[in-house]
Amino acid sequence: MSTWVLHVDLDQFQAAVEVRRHPELAGRPIIVGGNGDPAEPRKVVTCASYRAREFGVHAGMPLRSAARKCPDAVFLPLDTDAYDKASEEVMGLLRDFGYPVEVWGWDEAYVGADVDDPVALAKQIREVIAAETGLTCSVGISDNKQRAKVATGFGKPRARGNGHASGVFMLTEANWMTVMGDRPVDALWGIGPRTAKKLAGLGITTVADLASTDAELLTSTFGPTTGLWILLLAKGGGDTNVSADPWVPRSRSHVVTFPKDLTERDEMEASVIDLARQTLDEIVEQGRVVTRVAVTVRTKTFYTRTKIRKLPSASVDFNLIKSTAIDLLNQFELDRPVRLLGVRLELAPPTGGY
Repeated sequence: MSTWVLHVDLDQFQAAVEVRRHPELAGRPIIVGGNGDPAEPRKVVTCASYRAREFGVHAGMPLRSAARKCPDAVFLPLDTDAYDKASEEVMGLLRDFGYPVEVWGWDEAYVGADVDDPVALAKQIREVIAAETGLTCSVGISDNKQRAKVATGFGKPRARGNGHASGVFMLTEANWMTVMGDRPVDALWGIGPRTAKKLAGLGITTVADLASTDAELLTSTFGPTTGLWILLLAKGGGDTNVSADPWVPRSRSHVVTFPKDLTERDEMEASVIDLARQTLDEIVEQGRVVTRVAVTVRTKTFYTRTKIRKLPSASVDFNLIKSTAIDLLNQFELDRPVRLLGVRLELAPPTGGY
């Protein structure tokens, strides 16, 4: 197995949290900032939904300017408590995968994983976060943090020049210069406008230009530390260490989004059984036992609910877990086509506690 760094970035995070609380806002341009009053002086946009960005609104823009660009937008106040809670939900789910997680803020984190198929892991992360929280994320994959963060931008739903972005993008030494070589130097994470302007004065305007620049020129211009660092960035290098205390998973889950909505109950039951078996197999392999079973259902209309039940005692008995999952599924009315199902198994603490 190889060691990979996955950069997980929640899409339009604050706006998405607001839509989760107020589903009637879905599809409308949303601008979060200040007290939610676009006339409020000296207040700026904290987050703009993708729909609002189509009008030229972006984070850091004065609310008054945003109102002029997008007068029909919904302006909402910053609610740090709500964003803290949503972020904690997501970071907890990431930690439950059992890999080191380095949190970088409300809406982003790095995951360091020794896996054969990082794309499969990235897709699973996206599916679990969406099913459990209703939020979406993009995942960049590489062998270091800097390259992984750049990769995330190409996975974003509205990534420039990326057509229909899939939410997952891998950027490695093999495709680094093909993807990045002709892009401006400020496309690199860590190079801002001032550094880009200084590089332009040296005739260095693209990532390929910078990567081929003599190290002595860069160190004499920017100093030994910064000069060598930006050269490393241009060549696709960076920090490979994801530093976090080991996390003991409290649950394990799997979800599936169907290519065609399910309408037959027996198909839904079969899917729940498969998900329960897959999840339990992984738990048994880790030497853990199950205390609670949860089933998530999302209908064609994106109505999403989760039902949970405590087992009589901690167990890895598949028949017990299967029957509990089916009983939970049967608590849903299931009168609409189902687009997603998920099973989460909560775990007893290991010996010695968490």
